[in-house]
Amino acid sequence: MGGSCAQKRRAGPRQVLFPLLLPLFYPALCEPIRYSIPEELAKGSVVGNLAKDLGLSVLDVSARKLRVSAEKLHFSVDAESGDLLVKDRIDREQICKERRRCELQLEAVVENPLNIFHIIVVIEDVNDHTPQFDKKEIHLEIFESASAGARISLDPATDPDININSIKDYKINSNPYFSLMVRVNSDGGKYPELSLEKLLDREEQRSHSLILTALDGGDPPRSATAHIQIFVKDTNDNPPVFSRDEYRISVSENLPPGSPVLQVTATDQDEGVNAEINYYFRSTAQSTKHMFLLDEKTGMIKNNQSFDFEDVERYTMEVEAKDGGGLSAQCKVIIEILDENDNNPEIIITSLSDQILENSPPGMVVALFKTRDLDFGGNGEVRCNIETDIPFKIYSSSNNYYKLVTDGALDREQTPEYNVTIVATDRGKPPLSSSRSITLYVTDINDNAPVFDQTSYVVHVAENNPPGASIAQVSASDPDLGLNGHISYSIVASDLEPLALSSYVSVSAQSGVVFAQRAFDHEQLRAFELTLQAGDHGSPALSANVSLRVLVGDRNDNAPRVLYPALGPDGSALFDMVPRSAEPGYLVTKVVAVDADSGHNAWLSYHVLQASEPGLFSLGLRTGEVRMARALGDRDAARQRLLVTVRDGGQPPLSATATLHLVFADNLQEILPDLREYDRPVLSDPQAELQFYLVIALALISVLFLLAVILAIALRLRRSLSPTAWDCFRPGLCVKSGPVVPPNYSEGTLPYSYNLCIAHTGTKEFNFLKCSAPVHSNEDIVCSVSPGALIPPHGGKDLTSHSETLTSQAPPNTDWRFSQAQRPGTSGSQNGDDTGTWPNNQFDTEMLQAMILASASEAADGSSTLGGGAGTMGLSARYGPQFTLQHVPDYRQNVYIPGSNATLTNAAGKRDGKAPAGGNGNKKKSGKKEKK
Repeated sequence: MGGSCAQKRRAGPRQVLFPLLLPLFYPALCEPIRYSIPEELAKGSVVGNLAKDLGLSVLDVSARKLRVSAEKLHFSVDAESGDLLVKDRIDREQICKERRRCELQLEAVVENPLNIFHIIVVIEDVNDHTPQFDKKEIHLEIFESASAGARISLDPATDPDININSIKDYKINSNPYFSLMVRVNSDGGKYPELSLEKLLDREEQRSHSLILTALDGGDPPRSATAHIQIFVKDTNDNPPVFSRDEYRISVSENLPPGSPVLQVTATDQDEGVNAEINYYFRSTAQSTKHMFLLDEKTGMIKNNQSFDFEDVERYTMEVEAKDGGGLSAQCKVIIEILDENDNNPEIIITSLSDQILENSPPGMVVALFKTRDLDFGGNGEVRCNIETDIPFKIYSSSNNYYKLVTDGALDREQTPEYNVTIVATDRGKPPLSSSRSITLYVTDINDNAPVFDQTSYVVHVAENNPPGASIAQVSASDPDLGLNGHISYSIVASDLEPLALSSYVSVSAQSGVVFAQRAFDHEQLRAFELTLQAGDHGSPALSANVSLRVLVGDRNDNAPRVLYPALGPDGSALFDMVPRSAEPGYLVTKVVAVDADSGHNAWLSYHVLQASEPGLFSLGLRTGEVRMARALGDRDAARQRLLVTVRDGGQPPLSATATLHLVFADNLQEILPDLREYDRPVLSDPQAELQFYLVIALALISVLFLLAVILAIALRLRRSLSPTAWDCFRPGLCVKSGPVVPPNYSEGTLPYSYNLCIAHTGTKEFNFLKCSAPVHSNEDIVCSVSPGALIPPHGGKDLTSHSETLTSQAPPNTDWRFSQAQRPGTSGSQNGDDTGTWPNNQFDTEMLQAMILASASEAADGSSTLGGGAGTMGLSARYGPQFTLQHVPDYRQNVYIPGSNATLTNAAGKRDGKAPAGGNGNKKKSGKKEKK
């Protein structure tokens, strides 16, 4: 084995850093490591401890990735011990052919830091080939005139082995005529020759048989035999003679096949057949014979194949000239091949990192490669370069090694891969070049956050959507790869309550589709905003946010709701009293309705479905106001019934119906008998109805007569009864008392006071409301009892508690109507097609409607009391609950005003602080009587 550089390094001066820095300068400071091994070693045989010779520890072998590289890799490195092992069969004759010295050039490569060491492995020959003769039968002709001592050259045996393992000796069997002489030429080759020891006599023996044996110098030696048959001929005493003993010529390796190379010439002084000379190759390797053609007659040598200086630098052969008598002569021919620049440089990649992080710093080694040119001199000097517009550079190392390093910032999103073409050019004339392309892939890092395709999203969703339906989809993109570009979506913020958010919407983490978890209701939630986040799965993760505004659109899913007329708390119907003298255009009452929808879906229209007397009343299409279309005739009934339908503007429209009971009378006493009859329950027995229809014809005249009698009695009683009996119907009976109801009523409470009067006539009783002075903040109004009035047992105690002092009433205050902004529903917010003010009745119609609604609400809760308890204004159980505007649902924000884009709001009611002008409305209500 050859000595290692590491051994030389240990013999150096005492320097601490020198052993650490020496591997970096190893190629420049150390000679190649040399090993010698015999050929045909078994696979796995140890050539030498490469790690030890390089000065590496056993741990460094794997840590620094020690390996060897060569054109044909016959060796490998043991990763555990660092030994250089035989990897493949090594045949010296195949690798080095005819070269005497067989050496293999290897490179040992280590990383961290990257370094290269040169290794030379000398392949020693072993005796693994047996000598061979070209011919197993050799035929010779010798003239009998040959003198003793004449020599006859024989074709030698060939042996690919060299040195001691090549041909060492020749032998023939023992005979009296011939002996064997071995001739050694200038290059050490041995050639057998027969020497005639005894004169031949053809008449005595015509032929001789000999056995020629060739022996090599191996241990044990190998041998080959050939049979020599010698025929004795007549005398030829002059052998041919060459003009030169040795011919030497130089030819270019680019010489075309078939070109003349050399002509040898020999002469013979004999005449005739003995002077005819033929030329033959002898003592020449088969490979050489295949390269050349020899003309037997002329001695012209031509090349049979193209030359290659890099394969064979010189050809050596022997040419024999033999005359017709069998005598021969030999000459040596040496043909040297001249090198031409006919080999392109080669680029050999020894190490390649094809995956590069895009944040790699400049100067990072990407690839390690070397160049090789089989030509010599300037023809074999190579230089390399790459393109200049890529972020990479080439640095020359040593012994035709180069490093490819980064030379700029990398961005995978702009350039995901680079095709680097390395061009190698030699210095020949003309120069030859070759190229090698390698693909370098830039590995992604998470350096890009997701980006939404919109800065914000607005989506319109109609209410009553099916739960689980998709309402929107957000989309974001991330130019990164893999997990760095895989995006997940989530909801990170909302203006909804955090606990309720999950019950409203959800988002698909994979697709970004936003789903509605419930059906939306425009009347409860008109819009809400979400903040969606798109985050990638990189490390660290990057994210981006976007806002999504969801607008809930309205559908016509709410039918109109009739606020007035409505049933009383006890289920009794409400009546509107109309003066008999009402003129055409007189405002009788108003149908009040609202719709919880918005826009056209809340645009209400009023229509008459049925009427007891068609043409008597007109109904405002948009206002719901019922007015007199003509004056009341003598034949018109005193009680009229209108069936009104309220439709909204939706598609399809929804509707509600309301029944109006109208009574024509100038005072309340006129309608008392009708009220009592109305209060009686109606039998639903079919037989009773049949009897009714049978009797109605007979009773028609009687009924008319009775009505006239009742009317006369009523008029007479009105004149004959004392004035105190009608005091309840006159103003001035209500007095002010100390505060009973809390004075601090909330904003929206009706700023009016009412008087409660109870009349007792016979066994019947009724009550009604009458307005007195407006209520101040620190006062409560309690109605007094007129002299002679009978107080019902269930309400007398409460009503007499403050009746000791009676004062005269103030004139009725008729200026207590709702302002235009305070009227509920669409009819109070626009004039429509009917104009005019409410009649100046004792009870304002709209206030009565609001009071009735509040009474019904409180009666349903079971909180109504007769006496002026908390929450009431001292009214009876039928009219008792204190009415405030907070009892009326505020639908103004949903009311659409035709021809305008405005909707009513609470602020409108607050701004309208003025009391409306006094009206002359007269509106009564009647219902089922109260029993004791």
